Amino acid sequence: MCGRFGLTRPDKLKLERFGISGLPEMAPRYNVPPGSEVLVVRERSGIREAGLCRWGLVPWWAQDPTIGARMANARADSAFTKPAFRDAMKARRALIPVDVFYEWQAVAGRGAKQPWAVALRGREPFALGGLWEYWRPKNGEGEGLFTCTILTTDPNTLITPIHDRMPVIVPEDRYTTWLDPRTPEPGLREILAPYPSDGMEAWPIGARINKAEADDASVLERGTIHRPPEELDLFN
Repeated sequence: MCGRFGLTRPDKLKLERFGISGLPEMAPRYNVPPGSEVLVVRERSGIREAGLCRWGLVPWWAQDPTIGARMANARADSAFTKPAFRDAMKARRALIPVDVFYEWQAVAGRGAKQPWAVALRGREPFALGGLWEYWRPKNGEGEGLFTCTILTTDPNTLITPIHDRMPVIVPEDRYTTWLDPRTPEPGLREILAPYPSDGMEAWPIGARINKAEADDASVLERGTIHRPPEELDLFN
């Protein structure tokens, strides 16, 4: 899954890679939780644009937006058929620029999970595969909402010991294919494969990342790996 991520250096985004000419004003973010306004790149009426979406997809047919709290992630293997995601999967795909994401590893014999930071080697920004929707209040009153979700796929060999899911990472040379609403399903499924692990790195971090208000560079500092008691005995 993908429950938190960061875009710590928005100034490093190369706009030409995304086919856009500008970005909304943004501050560095180190710990972005669901429900936040996040940067997305999408294509509408043949025009590519960057804008902000609330993280937690609200399907266009929803009665109210509270459903978005349960829609931060969508499984790539079922998004083609699930009612909440299938319309967006066909025509409203997005790129979500990040430079780090976080996963939590279950540790045997310990209640708390071990958090890990994951990035591309070199710490360059990259794009997660997402979907977006525009929801309008059914009573016609109030403003509509742009919302999004992050697709998840099977883990690669780097992530497998940490978690059983990882976010979809769209390779740079497939950005246009991903955003184009005319791309057929087989072409999309190729992009939904796990990103190669040899281009990535992961390191353990401290529990401070668990607090949504902890949004500064210290959350990325390397922490102690908590091992199961039976493994600790080996070093005594």
